Amino acid sequence: MGARLRRRPVPEGKGETRMTDLKQLIENTDGISDYKINEKRTLSTELFFVGRKLETARNTDVSDVSVTVYVDHDGARGESAFAVLKSMSEKEISEKLRAAVKRANLVFNKPYEIPSGGKEEYAADSSMKNYDGEELAEKIAEAVFSADTYENGSLNATEIFVYDETVKVRNGKGVDKTSNSVRAMIETIPTWTTEKISVELYEALNFTEFSAEEITEEINSKMKEVRDRRTAVKPSAGVIDVVLRPKETEELMETLLYGLSYGAVYSHSNVFKKGDKVQKEIKGDPLTVTVKAKIKGSRYSADFDEDGFTLKDKKIIDRGEVVGYYGSYRFGQYLGENESDVTGNVKCIEVDGGSLDEKKDLNRYLECVSLSGIQVDEYNDYIGGEIRLAYLHEGEKVTPVTGISMSGSLSAALGKIRLSAERTAREKYFGPTKVLLPDMNIV
Repeated sequence: MGARLRRRPVPEGKGETRMTDLKQLIENTDGISDYKINEKRTLSTELFFVGRKLETARNTDVSDVSVTVYVDHDGARGESAFAVLKSMSEKEISEKLRAAVKRANLVFNKPYEIPSGGKEEYAADSSMKNYDGEELAEKIAEAVFSADTYENGSLNATEIFVYDETVKVRNGKGVDKTSNSVRAMIETIPTWTTEKISVELYEALNFTEFSAEEITEEINSKMKEVRDRRTAVKPSAGVIDVVLRPKETEELMETLLYGLSYGAVYSHSNVFKKGDKVQKEIKGDPLTVTVKAKIKGSRYSADFDEDGFTLKDKKIIDRGEVVGYYGSYRFGQYLGENESDVTGNVKCIEVDGGSLDEKKDLNRYLECVSLSGIQVDEYNDYIGGEIRLAYLHEGEKVTPVTGISMSGSLSAALGKIRLSAERTAREKYFGPTKVLLPDMNIV
């Protein structure tokens, strides 16, 4: 990298309590019906670059502890939570517990049980666990700067973080679960500078599997995008097929799934229910979506949720039809779900591939590269978004375009949606690499 790693120690975070037995303090407090203790310790290696120059390198060791107390009163269940700081004495924690009991008595939720269980430990499921944090951070930096090869392009600033996290959940029903995970994050600002103008983009890349080639390829694609952003033009308004990449497809699927959570159904904020057709008339590819506890490479993968409930995979949409709901143990109880069917707070999404063949099926279309965020409104049957950068494909001709927005009918788009057979993983999403929304309005 050209610069030697310098260490700047950072003291342990305030979250680490000196208490030898927080559990005993809780159990000695009057009025508590149940409790939960959440603990998280994060060891990190962090590199900060200006240009290619390493300015700062440091290690951190941060711990966070929180306590949630549950109080049954007047036919209801109340809860209240607080953080346990490193500086707190036993007396201060006891005072916090008594105050939490008082607050919980003011909350009137429908009664529910917290998960029960025993002691379980889960090791990190990542190839990165075999690396030392400093070694891995340096390898990531080398992969990032391997893409910094353009005459007018540069990486203005780059920050690299390697995290080794241990999460623990304990409760009054015997749950004592611990998991370890390793992940990394890259934040960088690809910049393109000429005599007349300077254009920059922000890129954040998160992963739990290390591949130098994939990192270099991703950063290289962002360098090309910032280059093309400088020369992008505004196209004519009209109707055109739009192709989404995984980032926007993930947002679309998250919106569809949000209304199918136990919480949304219980509060009657859902548009669709079991048996409804999300795709009323399928003229494209049928949509099948599954919530997943784990996706390889995703930082959202987990063995259990914040309540200590073991996560489960579950198909929610099957060939365009809603076949299930998902969510926390609490709201699963409210809906009368069998415990064996409750998923817990799963975060990952898998979408089945379809029949879209890019070479055969696409001729003139708009490939979205950067949106301000896809906008989906199920109530008003709307899908759209502001397009910051896209590529207009017209046969062999490809033109960078910007300064436009797309819009259309959500139900029509879902009915005609086309999904590529090739699938890729990104953040919490594993699904089609490209998704086609036909006949979108561009202005």
